[in-house]
This record gives sequence, structure tokens and C-alpha cells, in this order.
Amino acid sequence: MLTLASKLKRDDGLKGPHSSAPTSDSTRRVSVRDKLLVKEVAELEANLPCTCKVHFPDPNKLHCFQLTVTPDEGYYQGGKFQFETEVPDAYNMVPPKVKCLTRIWHPNITETGDICLRQVPSLPFSWKERRGLAHRVLLEESWKAHLADVVWGLNSLFTDLLNFDDPLNIEAAEHHLRDKEDFRNKVEDYMKRYAR
Repeated sequence: MLTLASKLKRDDGLKGPHSSAPTSDSTRRVSVRDKLLVKEVAELEANLPCTCKVHFPDPNKLHCFQLTVTPDEGYYQGGKFQFETEVPDAYNMVPPKVKCLTRIWHPNITETGDICLRQVPSLPFSWKERRGLAHRVLLEESWKAHLADVVWGLNSLFTDLLNFDDPLNIEAAEHHLRDKEDFRNKVEDYMKRYAR
């Protein structure tokens, strides 16, 4: 991270106030994104929940990182769940893209990794076609969250934001409604196979 911050300072110094090279709109957006990420990643690391770990495969690319959530209570206690986050060039105008890499039996996460964070007030996720092919719709005009909000929201999906009443994975929610003990057994089976 220090490498990227140093690079940003160096790039700003090279451009200077008298730079004659025009900058494209996309270069300016990436630069704005990277400047925001330097600050937000520092805030994120300072306020990370004890059940979360963030990993940057390339410290020069703050826009791509992995999150590991290890819940310490509830149905998913003891599991280790991996998420991949990619922050687009147009950030902070549009939200990051998040995918769960760990196969899971969860009402708000599909087995293919799509995630429903609609319960987090500052995260503008909505869904279309609740039955059949559900797909995420990001309400970009109302995006106001930071990376820390995304991480806290993902962490909370295993505890206080676990929502069986407004599911993305309808089959998992209906399973819980029919037989809570069998639901717990399936969650534990998935964790043994995929989340260790």
C-alpha cells in the first residue's frame, strides 16, 4: 500500500501545475479511484472486524482484494468464507463488485457466489426476477458507502443481517422454514466440504 501511495505522490509531482500532456477522462477516474482507495483501505484496516482478514494479492492494486470472514457465532461459526472484491474505475460513483468464492448454503448468498447486501442501509443492492433467474441490480445513483461498509456488511451476513424473510437463495430460506435442524446440518456439511 505504501508503494501505491508513493506512486500517486510521484505521479502528481511529475504532472505538476504546468504539465502540457492532456489527461484522458478514464485516467483521471482511475487516479481518483486510487487516491480514494489509499485513504479507504487505511480506514478499513484500522476498523476491521476481528472476524475478518483482508488480503491484497498485489499491494500496488488496491482495487482488487480478497476478504476472509470467519464467523465466531451462529450457524456459520467456525467456517472460513472467501470473498473477492473488485473496485471499478468509476468508483466512488459506482459500488465495488463482490463475489463469494466459497460454496455456501445461505439465504442471502447463492451457491454460485452472488450476494444480497440489501439489508445494509448504505448499500444500494436490489434484485430483479425473484423467482427463476435472480440477478443483482446496483442502484448506482444512491451509492454512498465506503469499503469499510462493504466489509462490515459481508461480515454481518453471518450474524445480525442473516435474513430468511427476503432471500436471494429462496431454496435455502424455505429449507430453514421447513426444518431448522436439517438446515443447520446442511450448513455444517457445506462448511466441512468447502469452508475449512
